[in-house]
Amino acid sequence: MVQNKVEVQTPKPMMSQDTVKFWELLQEKKQLHLQRCSDCKTYSHPPRVTCHKCRSFNMEWVPSEGKGEVHSYVVYHRSVHPGFEVPYEVILVELEEGVRIVSNMVDCKPDEVYIGMPVEHVVEQTFEDISLVKFKRQTT
Repeated sequence: MVQNKVEVQTPKPMMSQDTVKFWELLQEKKQLHLQRCSDCKTYSHPPRVTCHKCRSFNMEWVPSEGKGEVHSYVVYHRSVHPGFEVPYEVILVELEEGVRIVSNMVDCKPDEVYIGMPVEHVVEQTFEDISLVKFKRQTT
């Protein structure tokens, strides 16, 4: 019996009023930007309305070098969505600014990822209207 293979698209990230600026900057500038408190200079991610440290509403967006290390990771051998091809890894990167971001690797297999791996960000045009932050092994 021949089955028609239906291609399922990878789901797009969910956006909210608090995160839309993050996605716009990533798409327009092709660079990772982080939210920082203008008063106490504390970085925040994911984006939020107020500073989690001093409760200030004076938040600004600043470019990030996007360098850090893998803080944790998980390898999926069973897909949670038909748009994801297994195996794949989901990594939690601690950036030099002290915030953590969830993403994927682009230049290695899931079994090559390790905790403490130095990484740097890349911006991948995953959808026509949305770019994603992903990571590769740090070269410098």
